[in-house]
Amino acid sequence: MRVASSDSVVLLRGESGTGKNVLAQWMRTHSRRAHGPFVTVHCPMLAGDLMTSALFGHQKGAFTGAVAEARGKVEVAEGGTLFLDEIGDLTPDAQSRLLRFLNDRSYERLGEAKERQADVRIIAATSRNLEEAVTTHQFREELLFRLNVITLALPPLRERREDVLPLALHYLRVIERRQARQGLSFSVRAEQAMSSYTWPGNLRELRNAVERAVILAPTQVLEPEDLWLPARSTNPAGHDAHRMTHDSPMLGGDVSLRAIEREHIAQVIVRTPSLEAAARILHIDATTLQRKRKRFGLT
Repeated sequence: MRVASSDSVVLLRGESGTGKNVLAQWMRTHSRRAHGPFVTVHCPMLAGDLMTSALFGHQKGAFTGAVAEARGKVEVAEGGTLFLDEIGDLTPDAQSRLLRFLNDRSYERLGEAKERQADVRIIAATSRNLEEAVTTHQFREELLFRLNVITLALPPLRERREDVLPLALHYLRVIERRQARQGLSFSVRAEQAMSSYTWPGNLRELRNAVERAVILAPTQVLEPEDLWLPARSTNPAGHDAHRMTHDSPMLGGDVSLRAIEREHIAQVIVRTPSLEAAARILHIDATTLQRKRKRFGLT
């Protein structure tokens, strides 16, 4: 709570899907900036001038395609919180400009000489080893020092198994309301399967499993098969963790193409370290994947 209520820069570390975005929003809610904007930048989604422009804005003609001036996320977040998701993917130019902003809260729009100021709190998140990225010259050491004021590490779900069932029940209640279903519950077998599974995709994978079960399960009591988990699994690590114990309801089943696309995208996102990597596997650009992720509710 003391970290949340401060105005310090915070760096959230942890594997993909451990809930860094959720924690960032919780910190904003419990800060003095609770009524200010919460603006998120998904760093892997943009590259080159587009990344710098997304953060700090640009003037007309600053680069090819800049047909009008645009505000950056820093300006939009004035008085609030700017969440930089997967900051390890920032371009070198954006890293340099962010370092300057962190030092004196000043910045310039791309293609503009006018110096601007902004009152914004920075919360950053990464699933990468930034120290390793520094040694390979992919990340600026000065920026890491500046970000590393307060660091919070979010452990993967496999290291906090006591949280699995409470989280699954929370997701169940939220999703059943959204899907207009009532009175759903987990069987003892399902609870045992969830507790023994390692959840390599962390919270994201757990939520997707529960949501899929709510949508497709034919009965009120959800079984391991509805969650696509092996019953009484004790060693689900590796590729076997993703095998199903029943015929997939996707291909050839009574499901729509939209459901098939959503499930395929969800499974790829779960097993890849970043959205950019998932986009490469799916053979679409990262921006298209981000749109699909929002349309399908894959948070």
